[in-house]
Amino acid sequence: MILEMRTYRAMPGRLPDLNRRFETITLKLWEKHGIRQVGFWTVLVGESNHDLIYLLEWKDMAERERVWNGFMGDTEWQEKRAETERNGALVQTISNQFLAPTSYSKLR
Repeated sequence: MILEMRTYRAMPGRLPDLNRRFETITLKLWEKHGIRQVGFWTVLVGESNHDLIYLLEWKDMAERERVWNGFMGDTEWQEKRAETERNGALVQTISNQFLAPTSYSKLR
């Protein structure tokens, strides 16, 4: 198992819109493509309260590339994303990391 941790820094004032897009659009399309989310978090105390952090679970990097590329190429996603950004971008920056569990990790 590989976990992908993605951090989205929302444009100032746009975090509610980003959360709404995930809740009402993105998660349905992920289900269609077989993307498995572990969870989503916002920052209570930390560097920025404009961040949305989430984890995705993958069997391996090959699955990630195949499934993620299918999602990104989905015309419904591209249209819905454009609709939600007609008043400007929701996300300022995106970073991601791929995490492998240690031998002593409770989550494997």
